[in-house]
Amino acid sequence: MHAPLPSSFAPLAPVAAVPVMDVIAGLSRALDITEGHPSGHAARSCVIGMRLGQACGLDETALSDLFHALLLKDAGCSSNAARVHQLSGGSDHEVKRSVWLTDWRNWSEKLAHGLAWVGRGEPLGRRVGRIAHLAWLGPRAEQEIFQIRCDRGAAIALDLGLSRETAEAIRAMDEHWDGGGQPAGLRRDAIPLLAQIIGIAQVLEIFWQQHGVEAAREVVRRRRRRWFSPELSRLALRLLDEAAFWHALGAVASIELLRDVAPAPAMLQVSDAHLDRIVDAFAGVIDAKSPYTHDHSRRVADYAVAAAARLGFPDERLVRLRRAALLHDIGKLGVSNAILDKPGALTADEWLVMKGHTRHTLEILDAVPIFRDLAVDAAAHHERLNGTGYHLGLQGAALTPSARVLAVADVTDALRSDRPYRAGLAVERVTAMLAEDAAGGKMCPQSVAAMTEVLRA
Repeated sequence: MHAPLPSSFAPLAPVAAVPVMDVIAGLSRALDITEGHPSGHAARSCVIGMRLGQACGLDETALSDLFHALLLKDAGCSSNAARVHQLSGGSDHEVKRSVWLTDWRNWSEKLAHGLAWVGRGEPLGRRVGRIAHLAWLGPRAEQEIFQIRCDRGAAIALDLGLSRETAEAIRAMDEHWDGGGQPAGLRRDAIPLLAQIIGIAQVLEIFWQQHGVEAAREVVRRRRRRWFSPELSRLALRLLDEAAFWHALGAVASIELLRDVAPAPAMLQVSDAHLDRIVDAFAGVIDAKSPYTHDHSRRVADYAVAAAARLGFPDERLVRLRRAALLHDIGKLGVSNAILDKPGALTADEWLVMKGHTRHTLEILDAVPIFRDLAVDAAAHHERLNGTGYHLGLQGAALTPSARVLAVADVTDALRSDRPYRAGLAVERVTAMLAEDAAGGKMCPQSVAAMTEVLRA
């Protein structure tokens, strides 16, 4: 027998039509925090790269391929986060950001970076061991990190139905003009032009954002004929002379600047089918962040939808709930793997960082118009009926039926899955713990009853 519906539903507000660009650009903010970049990095890199693409005389098809590749260039970056943490011992975000601010092919800069970041904060003996291990691995470790990221990013682009040219641009974006890049060591014209544009655009954005136009100009001059082709270097230096462009890049909302350079396909209204492909792809990005969250978002979505169906949710609510569930942990992309993968108990400070992931989820989703109506439900997956959850402090009637089911689904998968500190729990143990939470006023009793049916089916 199905559990009764927990409460009546308020009518869903109609969702305004939005272009594909708005969705991908909005979610690209999650990729920024995954790679340790300030919010808006991918969007600003896209604006820079599109100006360079136009200067190269690319046709509309190539500009469309470039546009999507620039926004999604870091789609694979969550996949190597755990490995970066494993090798460095520190925050993957800080290590990655610092790498981008150095010439990682310059041995003196590479050594200084390793001494500054590898094993940072650990006892001297452990630090020396990590540095020695990296030295023993040599270029293999570097190549592995880039290979994971580039291959995964290219695969995500194809999953989204984007062109092979877009995928290959993402795969080769860290190759360098003289053959010293990664992961394949391609040289000169063997590197797709779109990939070359991504490579120089992201470096321009990083050094401009961190140190200003003159720093960006200097890095182009130093890396010309090494990282970047002579022609792209010339075009980049010309662009750096346009003071009005760089002023606007810092003063105008990046989404507005993107509209000025977006090709026609990116401005098409997103369909439900395309939206679901985007959500599914980003769920994969989220779950790739840690080996302990592999497929977590998809399992939570399956649990939530199955329980909600037993509660009589109408179809449109099930679709909305599935999207919220798939994106509920997008804020965890902003949490270091030093915390996510820690085998022992978290410190008080680490818990504060971990609990901040729901705030990140709310901010990211609320900035994407088509996800605004589900942002609170997605971010409320750690709220509790008695007010003991986080971070919004919601309780009782303030928690919608969707938020209640999602909270139960998230706990269910967490208990059923292996974690660094324990193996997954048996069904009967999980149902008993859920029942205890319902009796104690934390969890919605109807949602728990429906989830119990799902688990025992």
